[in-house]
Amino acid sequence: MNLSIKISHFIHKFVHALLCKFLKLRNRHFLIFDIIVFLLTPSLALFLRLDGNLVLETYIPDLVNATILFLIVKLSVFWNFGFYRRYWRYASIEELTYIAMLVTATVVVQTLLFNLLEYIPYVALEKLPRSLPFIDGLLSCIFIGALRFSVRAVERVYQGRASFNSRERVLVVGAGSAGVSLVQEMQRNPQLGFYPVAFIDDDPRKLHARIRGIPDVIHSLQIHKVIIAMPTVAGRVIREIVDICKTTGIHTCTLPGIHEILNGRVRLDSIRDVRIEDLLRREPVQTDIERVSQFLKGKKVLITGAGGSIGSELCRQICKCRPAEMMLIGHGENSVFVIQQELEQLIQALKEDGKAQRYTPRIYAFIGDIRYRDRLKHAFERFQPDVIFHAAAHKHVPLMELNPPEAITNNVLGTKNLLDLALQYNVKHFVMISTDKAVNPTNVMGASKRVAEMLVLHAAQKSGLPYVAVRFGNVLGSRGSVVPTFQKQIAVGGPVTVTHPEICRYFMTIPEAVQLVLQAAVLGRTGEVLMLNMGKPVKIVDLAKELIRLSGYEVNKDIEIVFTGLRPGEKLFEELFIEGEEYEPTEHEKLLIVKNASRIIPQSLNMIVEALCQAAIKNDANSILFLLEQIVPGYQPKYLENNGNCASKNSNNLATMKPTGV
Repeated sequence: MNLSIKISHFIHKFVHALLCKFLKLRNRHFLIFDIIVFLLTPSLALFLRLDGNLVLETYIPDLVNATILFLIVKLSVFWNFGFYRRYWRYASIEELTYIAMLVTATVVVQTLLFNLLEYIPYVALEKLPRSLPFIDGLLSCIFIGALRFSVRAVERVYQGRASFNSRERVLVVGAGSAGVSLVQEMQRNPQLGFYPVAFIDDDPRKLHARIRGIPDVIHSLQIHKVIIAMPTVAGRVIREIVDICKTTGIHTCTLPGIHEILNGRVRLDSIRDVRIEDLLRREPVQTDIERVSQFLKGKKVLITGAGGSIGSELCRQICKCRPAEMMLIGHGENSVFVIQQELEQLIQALKEDGKAQRYTPRIYAFIGDIRYRDRLKHAFERFQPDVIFHAAAHKHVPLMELNPPEAITNNVLGTKNLLDLALQYNVKHFVMISTDKAVNPTNVMGASKRVAEMLVLHAAQKSGLPYVAVRFGNVLGSRGSVVPTFQKQIAVGGPVTVTHPEICRYFMTIPEAVQLVLQAAVLGRTGEVLMLNMGKPVKIVDLAKELIRLSGYEVNKDIEIVFTGLRPGEKLFEELFIEGEEYEPTEHEKLLIVKNASRIIPQSLNMIVEALCQAAIKNDANSILFLLEQIVPGYQPKYLENNGNCASKNSNNLATMKPTGV
């Protein structure tokens, strides 16, 4: 018994060592094998051509000449076309096509030489059949292809057996191209710890089909993990799958939505846990990426608020459009540093993939506050931008209600500084990111953004340049948004606080919003406000419930939801349309244009903006509220009782307020 165990162990070690040696084959080893194959295939081809009736004495002189000729031709063609510089361990259909092309070339050359040499004295080839070069080429293709692909086959079988017990059994939901690509990578890299067991798909044409050797329909296969590989499916479907998986206790992961997979590649490192944006996912927006790329390629692009949620995603997507230079402006040094490093890594990855061709953008990080005009002017002198994306803003509604001067200095004065310098330095395109809270605003933040919109439209009127503002609603996952707040509350055991059971908001994912902003930059003409179609509003309480369930808890059992009442300046329902504005569709189905936006600008805009800035510098909150009321139709502020500079509503006199000269 001990002897048999020793023999078995010895055989296992011997096979293991043999396989390891086989997997370490290099091109010099393949060259030796190929020479042996090329010396044998002419004889085998002749044997097959004559149906085994080969009389060596009759054909030896001609066969030797043909063998030498074919060997020289094959090695010359293969060597000159880099055949022996390829890495065969991950050979695929591309390499098989490459082998077939090279063999076809050798067959053509061999056939030509074979027929030409027939007329040269002392070169005996006339006894050989004319089909010999073709049969020889076919055999060569089979043998050298089989040898190379056997390396990958042996590695896959060996690694699969070696790591089978330690790998997670995975069910892939979605048998489309994304799911198949995912399974291919799992099979190529078993050391990553995933063993794909089955596909599930709702396409009846794939029923009982076998994709990459995996059955499409399963019953009970001891699944450890479910991966949702459907980047374009709606959030409703994701919710159904997650609910089903939760009943079985199986961990569920997903590929990101199509807006996040901008380069179209699906990799194992793309897999992540299901997030709230997956559950709220809408139908994918068709963005004309090529048109956006052509618009930005080779240009100098300046992004304000580059370290923020929207600004940093703008940087990522703009970088892939191959601008000449990018200047990232922000006053938070850490956030600007993080996005700068990320972009440098992205550029390096593009270089390694061979995708960074003519334009590899240079990245400049500029720490500064848009409220300081002199500092901003230095950036313009140094950079001379062609396009500006203005994402810097204060956006937190309750905080701005308590701090009106901050809302004005950042959202209004900062925008004015940018526009003045953009006109001075002849910047061709300007895109300001606005908000749906600028529509019939009930708070200081929304009113300040509405004034910023007016400034953009006024600058467009003066210059005739395509300066535009883009409005959209809440962005999932952005800093200060409701989702991170809920997640923190869930992490400490609750309760989750919602202001009102009926409060609703429009939501978009960050990548989706930024893609539409870039599209608006291409479509926008002189002095326009563009609005993103936000789809259907979502109840905040429903959002809270989904987040609690995603975290593995039961609503009002493990985590309680508490209603706290509306905060200052907060609406139950956000609005998308302003009375008097005229809306019409654009070339893009998700973008609307306010065609008469430039005509709804008060003549006293400059004077009131100067007065607003003066009041903000003096920290005169009530003067700010009064001035916003004068300039923003429909805005009805609640005046502060204990304002630092004590200017009440009745004491404000617009005619006597002098400009500050900012």
